[in-house]
Amino acid sequence: MDLIKNLQWRYAVKKYSDEMVSEDKIAKIEEAINLTASSCGIQPYRLFVITNPEVRQRLAEGSFNTQIHASSHLLAFAGLNRTTSNYITDYVDMMEEQRSLEKGTLKEYKDTLIDYFSIQTQEENVVWSTKQAYIGLGTALIAAAELKVDATPMEGFDPKLFDEVLGLSEKGLHASVILSLGYRDIENDYLASMPKVRLPINEFSTKIN
Repeated sequence: MDLIKNLQWRYAVKKYSDEMVSEDKIAKIEEAINLTASSCGIQPYRLFVITNPEVRQRLAEGSFNTQIHASSHLLAFAGLNRTTSNYITDYVDMMEEQRSLEKGTLKEYKDTLIDYFSIQTQEENVVWSTKQAYIGLGTALIAAAELKVDATPMEGFDPKLFDEVLGLSEKGLHASVILSLGYRDIENDYLASMPKVRLPINEFSTKIN
């Protein structure tokens, strides 16, 4: 199975080469993230693909993760601060349109979502949307591995700085997690030649029959 081989190949790269990832591969990773699962199917986060060197240098300030500015591309996953009634209404309208349904067909579904999220605090929504963003992160890692693009997921960044530099607060978003993409520098990355370390599968996974 190629997927398993590709996941065995991947690791969290520490040093990147200067080689750039093609826009075609980046587009495929974006599409894979867009196709990933999300709770209620409403995609409560957005993706930012950052190549601008000045922006990335600023985003890296105060972080020990040089991959923020030293890789080919940086992806920032930003969760919704609020899942508003307007957001739900617009999304359900899009669902009906894309599925060629008569307008109002999904009214009960829409009303159920609005009722649920209307009693959710902003703090609860931030936690929830961030968890959803991590599902997208997982898909991005798998898609990158399939395309033989190296990746490094990171929590070691200043989310307030990302919010400020990317103008996320004004968009009703917050920085949730980031992912660098590029190609490993085999000679200078100490992890490049090391075997992957994982628990034995029978210790990691428990079968309940």
